[in-house]
Amino acid sequence: MLGYFIAVIIALVISIPATYFIAIEYRKKTVEAKIGSAEEKAREIIDEALKVAENKKREALLEAKEENLRARNEVERETKERRAEVSKYERRVLQKEENLDKKAEAMEKREAGFAAKEEALRKQKQEVDLLSEKRVQELERISGLTSEQAKEYLLKTVEDEVRHETAVLVKELGAKAKEEADKKAKEYVTTAIQKCAADHVAETTVSVVQLPNDEMKGRIIGREGRNIRTLETMTGVELIIDDTPEAVVLSGFDPIRREVARIALEKLIVDGRIHPARIEEMVEKAQREVEVMIREEGEAATLEVGVHGIHPELVRLLGKMKFRTSYGQNALKHSIEVAHLSGLLAGEIGVDIRMAKRAGLLHDIGKSVDQEMEGSHIQIGVELCRKYKESGIIINAVEAHHGDVEPQSLIACIVQAADTISAARPGARRETLETYTNRLKQLEDITNAFKGVEKSFAIQAGREIRVMVVPEQVTDADMVLLARDVSKQIEAELEYPGQIKVNVIRESRVVDYAK
Repeated sequence: MLGYFIAVIIALVISIPATYFIAIEYRKKTVEAKIGSAEEKAREIIDEALKVAENKKREALLEAKEENLRARNEVERETKERRAEVSKYERRVLQKEENLDKKAEAMEKREAGFAAKEEALRKQKQEVDLLSEKRVQELERISGLTSEQAKEYLLKTVEDEVRHETAVLVKELGAKAKEEADKKAKEYVTTAIQKCAADHVAETTVSVVQLPNDEMKGRIIGREGRNIRTLETMTGVELIIDDTPEAVVLSGFDPIRREVARIALEKLIVDGRIHPARIEEMVEKAQREVEVMIREEGEAATLEVGVHGIHPELVRLLGKMKFRTSYGQNALKHSIEVAHLSGLLAGEIGVDIRMAKRAGLLHDIGKSVDQEMEGSHIQIGVELCRKYKESGIIINAVEAHHGDVEPQSLIACIVQAADTISAARPGARRETLETYTNRLKQLEDITNAFKGVEKSFAIQAGREIRVMVVPEQVTDADMVLLARDVSKQIEAELEYPGQIKVNVIRESRVVDYAK
């Protein structure tokens, strides 16, 4: 039994390694077989890939050849088209060259013809010059004067006669017209001016508000300037607080805003409570007061002139003119004065007085809003009158009062005259010193530029120019034409109110001494 176990054990010991080696050998053969199969498959895949690559290569070469062929065909087609265009251009160029050659031949023929004509004209001119010279020599022989002497004599004789006759005619016509027109015109204008007396106010671009003490300046400015900024923002007016004792200056080009600021500031000073909320409240109250004041001023103007039935909006615009100035002349006062003058002139001439007053009162209505709207005050005034259904006579008077259009009625002419009288009256409008001196200098420069003027003097605040002439160069007849020419030159080059008198003076003095 023991031997049996031993034999079994020995057999197991011997069989296990043998079995192991047999298994290893079998696995090795199996792996080699698989490797051989994989290599064969790899070779097949490689061969297939090579075949596919070869096919792709052939296809790519074929496509490249086809593309090359197409490109070559396209190039050949374009080349043929270009050659055809070049051929067409060549034919056109050749045709143009042929045309130019033909034109050149024609020009040469014309030049040859012109040369022949020029030669014929030159010969004719020589013949004419010769005949003219003979004629002049014959005339000089007959008259005993050379041609230059005869020309000078004839020209001087004709010039003297024409100048003398022109001066006499101008003098006669001017004297006759003045005798008839000046007398009546002076009567009417003088009567109207004497009957019209109006107050005039000259406003500036600043208003001054008096303070109870200098401590009030600090309260107006407020903490970090909030009060003064609020007031300037609400009113649109600049407040100038400087070293001026007990005063604040309000500066602004809009007089209505300046008036609102003045009233609001005075209310704040009286109230004593100055802070942004109170400032807004007072500015609103001041705006309402100014609006009421505007309407009252417009109504007062219509009552003063005696004109009724004007549209309420036009009445309000008339009131706004109280705060508008022109060359320092208050626009509302000027309109009232023009209305009075128009009524007086209309009464003298015998036309509708009320219509004349109405036209005079509304003639500058455009100035009430010309700072807010585009256009001149005449255009704006015409639009306003049309908008509020004024008559055609009034509209024409407004449109014509500065000569922009022709007046179509006597009332329009009356308004023109009344406007000129009111504006040109001494003291009605302010002028700066520089403007005044420049106008005087321009007056003297204009007159000094005329031939025969020795010196000139601008007098009567530029309303008269006295011209001293050289007696030997300017005759009495020449003086009439000189005065007229100087007047026309001044009208063309200068702008001035009213009229300027041109006074030409010619005098001869002989001085001797008794010893």
